Amino acid sequence: MHVLVTADTLSGSWTYTRELVTGLVTRGVRVTLVSFGEIPLPEQTTWMDHLHGLDYRPTAFRLEWMQEAEEDLPESSAFLTALVQELRPDVLHLNQFCYGNLPVDVPRVVMAHGDMITWTEAVQDRPPRPSAASERRPLKWYRDMILRGIAGADALVAPSSWMLDRVRTCYARPQRDEVIYPGRNPIFFNPYVSKDDCVLAVGRLVDASKQVSLLTQHTHPLPVCIVGAEQTVPVPRIPIRADVKVTTNQTSVAIRGAQTEAQLRALYSRASIYAATARYEPLGMAALEAAFSRCAIVANDIPSHREIWGDAALYFRTNDAASLAESIRLLNSDRTMCRAYAELAYTRARERFTTKRMIEDYLELYRSLVSVRSAAA
Repeated sequence: MHVLVTADTLSGSWTYTRELVTGLVTRGVRVTLVSFGEIPLPEQTTWMDHLHGLDYRPTAFRLEWMQEAEEDLPESSAFLTALVQELRPDVLHLNQFCYGNLPVDVPRVVMAHGDMITWTEAVQDRPPRPSAASERRPLKWYRDMILRGIAGADALVAPSSWMLDRVRTCYARPQRDEVIYPGRNPIFFNPYVSKDDCVLAVGRLVDASKQVSLLTQHTHPLPVCIVGAEQTVPVPRIPIRADVKVTTNQTSVAIRGAQTEAQLRALYSRASIYAATARYEPLGMAALEAAFSRCAIVANDIPSHREIWGDAALYFRTNDAASLAESIRLLNSDRTMCRAYAELAYTRARERFTTKRMIEDYLELYRSLVSVRSAAA
């Protein structure tokens, strides 16, 4: 089987793409990967080096959520259409809505990682609205573009039932839809290191959807570290410290910049608690990585967290910094409870959210779409 995958290099979904592509190639699938956004540095694609059967085509076309994306879409769609006609893959796995209606006779899977409208409703508690007349056309263009992508897709995949429901409510019901939970390979993480008494979170302080700033609003009885970037960075030739501290009368929190994979893996392995503070979290890769590192998860009480983690996380009141601080104090004062939640998260991740399980689900979907298309022909 030959699958053409499109990817976004500018968000946390690049980790998801890595897991998907690596898992498919490992299973003997031929993969053509086309990325949009920015051309990644060579060091950021080293994971591809030993994947025989992978053909990587990086581009710098704007992504659908970026300013002036409508200017690039005709050209990027034409590029992708020509590539499909040249390579003739069996399935398109599209990680952008906008290519769901490509004019090609190939089954199209659209993955709903997230979008501006469901983001705005979750983060700002209201639908998006243009602030000026000049903005009305781009917002209408954006919504219409997603509607066309959903209508053209043979199947829409969401990373949770919550996200699927939001797509159906905010846009339209796809002709076929399915929930396939993201996965990670446990081999990348170390759950056996002795834990330090500390809290870890991942996200930029200015990102309202991640809202890691909740951790800066109260004092905590143990150190707190926030990694201020979702994507890892290549190992620098000269060591660079990117640590600062946010100190007020209420709290002192260590802030780190983007980390290498080894640095981030070490932070996960040593942290006893991971704070999943997000109020909009379609993919949730960071919390999954923390679970595979056997961290206890303290999670914002939002539907997607409840769906993914069930009773394997300790929840704080939705978007409430005081409740978050109290949950951290509770786990810090009761080490047995903290270890129990860590074990629950680790077990749930191993049972439900591995790359192996994700790839099996996708292969089953791909094969069914190919069979339907063949029967129709």
